[in-house]
Amino acid sequence: MKKIIFSILLISGALLFQRCSTDVDLYAGYKDITVVYSLLDYADDTIWVKVTRAFNGPGDVLEMAKNPDSSNYPFKLDITLTGHIPGGDLPAIKFDTLTIKDKRAGDSIFYYPDQLMYYSVAKLNKDATYYRFNVNIDGKEVTSETPLVNSFSVTRPRNTIDFTRDGSIVWISAKNGKRYEITYVFHYTELQPGSHDTTEKQVSYYVGKKLSIGTNGGEDMSQIYSGDGFYDKLLSELPHIPNIQRWPGNVDITVSGGSLVLNNYLQINSANGNLLEEVPLYTNIQNGVGIFASRHATNHSVRLSNKSLEKLIEDEKLKVLGFQYPAK
Repeated sequence: MKKIIFSILLISGALLFQRCSTDVDLYAGYKDITVVYSLLDYADDTIWVKVTRAFNGPGDVLEMAKNPDSSNYPFKLDITLTGHIPGGDLPAIKFDTLTIKDKRAGDSIFYYPDQLMYYSVAKLNKDATYYRFNVNIDGKEVTSETPLVNSFSVTRPRNTIDFTRDGSIVWISAKNGKRYEITYVFHYTELQPGSHDTTEKQVSYYVGKKLSIGTNGGEDMSQIYSGDGFYDKLLSELPHIPNIQRWPGNVDITVSGGSLVLNNYLQINSANGNLLEEVPLYTNIQNGVGIFASRHATNHSVRLSNKSLEKLIEDEKLKVLGFQYPAK
């Protein structure tokens, strides 16, 4: 969404430098452009929607972006989300507003730390054929639709994971899922020298991404992981502290599935363009711009294999990390 809005800002900024031989009000023909961003996940306990507007005007647009009034509507919007099942529509979900105060400086060119969001604690029906977004802004209907990414499961590894060699994470694709990103989190307990209190810590590792052939679900999919990459990650991220003690825990594998629209949006906005190549504006919002899509993640927890555990503790190169065998 940031890139979409920024593109609009660049267009607005370019207008500021145009000069005409006659007096023309560049802003007399201002058109309200609604920007929508929302990702639905039936497992979430809260539904979030971000709705703002593009803007232009005299002056520095980068300075204008720092003012919430530039991109927020001056009134509360009537947003609804309606699920469709065979035989009819589900009751419409209504949204309220909430100000989130955790945005950090530098995350974008826009105002911070307060962010106005629309939310609902209603539960999505995972069996819905699709969900339809609707907001009426002064008679303009802004709409979009998305199916929900269904549940899916990781089939391998089952109980333990082996990092003494390269291996594969295997799963079955979800209905309405297209893009899958795989990560794992290694949990461990740490005791600093001179301390009597242990601390629970973790290290995250991005494994890769895969695209399914279709979106009907049921495809056998896999992603190779590097065994050496696991140990290299620990060596690079964990401080090498003399006499520190660490105890290994489980490895949580997460496979995150995104819908076809979400994949298209991410692919277009991550393309490596150049000055001669124009990045297209991708949106699935009618009478607006932005993205309304879905995602779902599945988590699978496993233990280190005995061989992986032995290497982590006994390998001379890894002994600087201070890992110990778990207490029996």
